[in-house]
Amino acid sequence: MVHYKLTYFDARGLAETARQLFVLAEVEFEDNRLTVEEFQKLKPTLPSGQVPILSVDGFEISQSAAIWRYLARKFGLSGNTPEEEATADSVVDHFKDFLVSFKHYGAGLFFGKSQDELDRARKEIVEPAVQVYFSVLKKYLEKSGTGYLVGSKLTFADIAVAENLTTLKNTDFFKPEEETTLASFHQKVLETPKLKEYLEKRKFSTL
Repeated sequence: MVHYKLTYFDARGLAETARQLFVLAEVEFEDNRLTVEEFQKLKPTLPSGQVPILSVDGFEISQSAAIWRYLARKFGLSGNTPEEEATADSVVDHFKDFLVSFKHYGAGLFFGKSQDELDRARKEIVEPAVQVYFSVLKKYLEKSGTGYLVGSKLTFADIAVAENLTTLKNTDFFKPEEETTLASFHQKVLETPKLKEYLEKRKFSTL
């Protein structure tokens, strides 16, 4: 039996999509959650000095999106055709582009930056990026016409984006009453049976 070990902070962040992929596939994994102090000690031994890291029987995969793609392909959540797989990859790349801007706020919140610094990041960096990001997501939803971002069934792109929307809702960047299309998509993903059961029990964190 394959042993999967996912290493990340004790937060949702960039590991949560991988956790949810395991849940949907009903595959057991070791959820190794680090404190900041533990991460600092471990950092020199990591391939890129970053987490998350997925170990598969000792073989290590770094970079969150690479981990998601690997698991999605193994578990049948990457798309039904090469074209759908490419589209799902594109959606996730858009999300990762947005994350470059969001990190100015998210990392500041996680590591305890001052309220002035957080407010400045929110107004000057993240809010403009949110508008661009939401516009892109709505175009994918309009083109798909199924309620999912890609094709007619759930993919890892839906999971990654819905999880990110949860974070943006928690931090008041996503207001469902103002973004009804994205709100419907978000709810559709959260209502996925296996996922819904997991989400009702999971440990909560803002990020």
